[in-house]
Amino acid sequence: MNTLITNIKHLVNVREEHTLLRGKALAELPIIEKAFLYIKDGRIDSFGKMDDLEITNNEQGILNDESRNVIDAAGATILPTYCDSHTHLVFAASRESEFVDKLKGLTYAEIAAKGGGILNSANKLQQTIENDLYNLAAERLKKLIKLGSGAIEIKSGYGLTVEAEIKMLRVIKRLKETFPIPIKSTFLGAHAFPIEYKEKKQDYIDLIINEMLPAIEKEQLADYIDAFCEEGFFTVEQTEQVCLAGIEKGLKVKIHANQLHVSGGVELGVKLNALSVDHLEAMDINSIQSLANSNTIGTLLPTAAFFLRMQYQPARQLIDAGCAIALASDFNPGSSPSGNMNFVNALSCIQMKMLPEEVINASTLNGAYAMEVENDLGSITKGKLANLIFTKPIPSLSYMPYSFGENLIDKVMINGEFYE
Repeated sequence: MNTLITNIKHLVNVREEHTLLRGKALAELPIIEKAFLYIKDGRIDSFGKMDDLEITNNEQGILNDESRNVIDAAGATILPTYCDSHTHLVFAASRESEFVDKLKGLTYAEIAAKGGGILNSANKLQQTIENDLYNLAAERLKKLIKLGSGAIEIKSGYGLTVEAEIKMLRVIKRLKETFPIPIKSTFLGAHAFPIEYKEKKQDYIDLIINEMLPAIEKEQLADYIDAFCEEGFFTVEQTEQVCLAGIEKGLKVKIHANQLHVSGGVELGVKLNALSVDHLEAMDINSIQSLANSNTIGTLLPTAAFFLRMQYQPARQLIDAGCAIALASDFNPGSSPSGNMNFVNALSCIQMKMLPEEVINASTLNGAYAMEVENDLGSITKGKLANLIFTKPIPSLSYMPYSFGENLIDKVMINGEFYE
């Protein structure tokens, strides 16, 4: 059914054409006030000012479409749904006991060293059957859609065996088949070294390359390959070895880079023409310039820094240097147990001094680029999917990150239909 939406207070991120945003362009957010939006077959067909609706009708016959549905937005602000380009949505159990350990003073590395962290999640996931994993992930995803996420990337990496990694990726594939939003799948077998491989790390890398990747290729289970390039995890050389093997299997590269230290992961990502390098809490001049002079997107995950009480990403330096940045949730049970992109945006303003316009662009259009769905999502553009956020009444767009403790999402539309 075609749908005409009228009386929109602010129609946000309206673009005839779109491109990946950098520098000052990230703060440019086109908005139409007192707008209408017409949806045809689940996609954006036309839009404009309410005062121009009659003119548009004369050209396109919108008001003469007897089959159309009419929705009075009643002054709601409408913006494109968020594109969350970095999550670990598939996991078996929460890790609040480690949260208490952190409160008692243990560091991320200390928790990992005693079998917690990623290895804890891997142990629990290995013991959980595929159908239960799917049901848990599906419930989480339903909640995130209602919070405004209209596209999502999901990583493996809590399996760390051939069987468990494949199990995770099959769950993601099933989510792709059963949910109405675009979902991207990332193979993150190089997330951590299992305990039995601590003294024989090359053997685990060989397992990734010689057993996991061929199985993934056979079932077409992944879009991207990723690795945790960090001290105590995967070195630059090990990360490159894994990523090159993924490239040979047709996977594009994403890298967990510079979360705890200046690891060299950013420069490696640029060298490999990675789609994105993600985290970036620890950046120096060389890594910032390397990213700025590349086509690689820097994906910032401020809720992980918030939860771990780490330094935040130097967003202003990155933007001022001309880096292309996106925002994502890093939803996972250990370091960011929330996939709420509204809080991601608020935190980005409050702690990283990004402007409201910048965070909307980074979490919608640039987020879409960071998971290669920019032709379908990320802006109000003719031909794109009608995946839309309807806010509750708000005085301005800036009120959304300002009032960070309030759920301001009224309804979410996916493919032209309200999501229930």
